[in-house]
Amino acid sequence: MAAPTVQSFLNSFNHKLEQPVRQHLTNVYACLAMSTMAAAIGAAVHLFTDILQAGFVSAIGALICFLLLMSTPDDNGKGMTWRVGYLLGFTFLTGVGMGPLLEHVILVDPAIIVTAFLATSTVFVCFSVCAVLSERGKWLYLGGTLMTMLTTLMVLSLANLFFGAMWLYQVQLYVGLLAMCGFVLFDTQMIIEKRRMGSKDFVAHSLDLFIDFVGIFRRLLIILTQKEQDSRKKRRN
Repeated sequence: MAAPTVQSFLNSFNHKLEQPVRQHLTNVYACLAMSTMAAAIGAAVHLFTDILQAGFVSAIGALICFLLLMSTPDDNGKGMTWRVGYLLGFTFLTGVGMGPLLEHVILVDPAIIVTAFLATSTVFVCFSVCAVLSERGKWLYLGGTLMTMLTTLMVLSLANLFFGAMWLYQVQLYVGLLAMCGFVLFDTQMIIEKRRMGSKDFVAHSLDLFIDFVGIFRRLLIILTQKEQDSRKKRRN
């Protein structure tokens, strides 16, 4: 039963997307895989070495890499080597920046990291496949709604600096997770449409998906850690 299912999926994939778009998505996801590996290495550097720790230096470094990537034109692939380097620098330092959160999670239960990563990968793949196989442009209408959600989350975050309400933090957490899932749908279809309009900048497109992936992963880490801590408190009582 598995073979016909896989074959049906591949047929649907080939039917929905033209060959140049399929090739572009292959480049995007290959670049995303490298970015994820760079982030994992960055996190390991923070956790297991004293070479570089999360802090002001790593944050500024990530910002510089991001600005260099955004300011270096694609120029039909001529600047690709530099841009990939800036992307990997940004993702590596993003991984370093996640070090303190990972340290806290490890103290609670190291297995949460594996669970969160597998859950993030599953969610990401499912929403990506949904975006690819859906009608053309079906999820692009989410753009305005998602930006409104992000703006609302920023306002709530600023407000919570003064109120310090746990329930408000939980709202930010779950609404943020929902927004990141929505961005996977939106960004995937936007990447497809940009390629159809002539854009071959798979480096910038993979950056969009990397930000979505990390956003989901970070929130799942926090949610799963909170649930484990609550479960332990209940067992003690």
